[in-house]
Amino acid sequence: MERQRYFENALGDFTFEAACGGEIRHLVDLGYTVGQIAERLSYPVSYGRVQQAVWKYLTDTGVVLLEEPGKGVQREAPVFVKEYDKFGKPSFRRVNGNAGEKKEICWKERSFSGKGARELALFLMEECKRNGEEHSYISCSFGCKGQRREQALQGLEERQREYIQGLPWERKVVYHRLDCRMREITVRLYGMEGHPEGYHDRGRVYGESCYFMETEEKVRISL
Repeated sequence: MERQRYFENALGDFTFEAACGGEIRHLVDLGYTVGQIAERLSYPVSYGRVQQAVWKYLTDTGVVLLEEPGKGVQREAPVFVKEYDKFGKPSFRRVNGNAGEKKEICWKERSFSGKGARELALFLMEECKRNGEEHSYISCSFGCKGQRREQALQGLEERQREYIQGLPWERKVVYHRLDCRMREITVRLYGMEGHPEGYHDRGRVYGESCYFMETEEKVRISL
């Protein structure tokens, strides 16, 4: 019975991947939300299955990290140059000797506080330019907030809210790459927290931290 169940699950996964796995990943790359992807698939798939496929793709590609950035971060890939001896015999020499090693980052911590949403937007854009988006992350505690999360998200634009609500956030802090969309969401939530009629939970909504891996800076965002 167990063997039969394993076979059926494996067959189901194979069928799912063949039918729409590539299509889902392509739509994620184009910036579609889970809901938008589920509507566009030519193969009938449950919303929950699409959620899990999107989440897996985001974690596999490093858009979402399940542990704090810099904990055993992978260094750049080895680079080799081809050289010839005096007899014309080729050999290869590695020119970045530390490549492939893992190094834990010792963060230089500071804070961003007492400024407005516009200043935060400029700060995040500049830091992402310095470090590269692929090396810039923000902590996300959306999976830990329960009902308070839905209250906090009401002030987001519809497309921003759909993105956050569509992902199956784990019940712990995770880390999302600071791409353009996540920067916009971060600034929007920060601005809401500072607004007189906004969502007040100081130090929790944003209350998050940014991680810039090239400059090895961890920046706490607060009012």
